[in-house]
Amino acid sequence: ERDNRSVSLTAAGRTFLAYARDSLRDWEAIRHRLMAEAGVLRGEVRFYCSVTASYSFLFDILARVRRHHPQIEIKLHTGDPEDAIGRVQGGLEDIAIAARPERLPAGLAFRLIEVSPLAFIVARDHELARREQPDADDWRDCPMILSERGLARTRVDRWFRRRGVRPNIYAQVAGNEAIVSMVSLGFGVGVVPRIVLDNSPLAENVAVLQVAPALAPYEVGLVTQEKSLANPLIRAVWAPDGD
Repeated sequence: ERDNRSVSLTAAGRTFLAYARDSLRDWEAIRHRLMAEAGVLRGEVRFYCSVTASYSFLFDILARVRRHHPQIEIKLHTGDPEDAIGRVQGGLEDIAIAARPERLPAGLAFRLIEVSPLAFIVARDHELARREQPDADDWRDCPMILSERGLARTRVDRWFRRRGVRPNIYAQVAGNEAIVSMVSLGFGVGVVPRIVLDNSPLAENVAVLQVAPALAPYEVGLVTQEKSLANPLIRAVWAPDGD
């Protein structure tokens, strides 16, 4: 479909694209299965994660793959963690590190790596850092720095809605690291997975607020398409024992 500004696939084109991707994936699975039977796994696996996930989990995964299958090459892309599942669904990546959504899309497999709490954070010298627990008036008055989309934003919005509080949103940010930075400078209260805070160079500049009830935690893990697990290369990166 063409107009003066863009070109896009027709419905038939999208159907054929899905068929072509599946055919290529099936061929790759057969080729790698034959290599596995010969005792060698060789090829490329496309891997996506956030910068924080690369600090937290990637080293152990790559060290294991390197130890068991040194001829597997990892083509790594980093970016916004909220894009991880979409990139796997779209065939842009083979495996990603992602937070498990409340409903895992059909056709995807998820392997849990770690559970990380979602934390409300504030600058260490902020008045709220000295409170035992913020009240409703505090939440209405204090500027909030939130993710512009994704699982954390969904859970924070629900948390405020159930308390009948309309938060004062100062900024909506892409990327948890940027939230920690803005909070450390005193711009307001943010919400990030605790694992982001633990790996931030600014962790000492912020404090974690005690709230009740706590937000539901992040389940962080590997995501791939279920049919991709037929590929020995994907399975070698996916499996916790490297087999």
